[in-house]
Amino acid sequence: MQWLFILNATGICMTDLVLTDNRDGVLIVRLNRPEKKNAINTQMWTEIRETFRTAAADDDVVCVLLCGAGDHFCSGVDLSSFGEVADGEEHPFESAARAVVEFDKPIVAAAKGVAIGGGATVLFHADIVYVGESLRLRLPFANLGLVPEWGSSYMLQANIGAQRAAELFYTAEWVNADKALNVGIAADVLPDADLFEHALSKAQEIAQWPVNSLREIKRSLRLHHLEAIDTAIDAEQAAMARQAGSPENIEAITAFIEKRAPNFRGS
Repeated sequence: MQWLFILNATGICMTDLVLTDNRDGVLIVRLNRPEKKNAINTQMWTEIRETFRTAAADDDVVCVLLCGAGDHFCSGVDLSSFGEVADGEEHPFESAARAVVEFDKPIVAAAKGVAIGGGATVLFHADIVYVGESLRLRLPFANLGLVPEWGSSYMLQANIGAQRAAELFYTAEWVNADKALNVGIAADVLPDADLFEHALSKAQEIAQWPVNSLREIKRSLRLHHLEAIDTAIDAEQAAMARQAGSPENIEAITAFIEKRAPNFRGS
């Protein structure tokens, strides 16, 4: 497939899979693969990394608004894309995750429809999350025979508390908008039709202030978390290496393909 590359007004090199639009200091970053519910493939990981790195260095970007095109936020990692990276090479997911974690300005997220796996865990690194009434969020790691990623094993606990985080990770249950609000994942729930404009309005409120003041505020809020996030990411990557391709993981994928319930006791 040929990718269309565009250099936009912010100087950020992008494809038609990640769209950016700077509105008076608010950089709208839109995952744009609606036919796949914005599942993130290798090219998108690369563009997410470059978008956040460039935005961090650009003082014309004061705040980021992260959202998805169409009816869904993000259905997570496109597993088929992992075969596009040669053995031994770092997958761009890892550097993209670090770029988001290290981003030193406010991130506002607007999520509706599905937010699954990496499409959910990225929300834990947003400073403020608004969700639409249609939200269906899931952390499908246990049921895939895998482990959390993106530092989420730490960040979810930090955001909502250890017991609530454990419940969501261990059960892999679906979380609707009301529960996301009640447990502390979301700041507010809006009708889907109003979600983007509400989130944009809040991002614009933030973007009126001096960018360096916001940088220092975020540094103050996040500094004591960064070492724990790094530790969590390292532990998650080691655990993922042990679990990927394990009998449990193979059984989960086979059951999904065969459209049946997995039998983990048998594996």
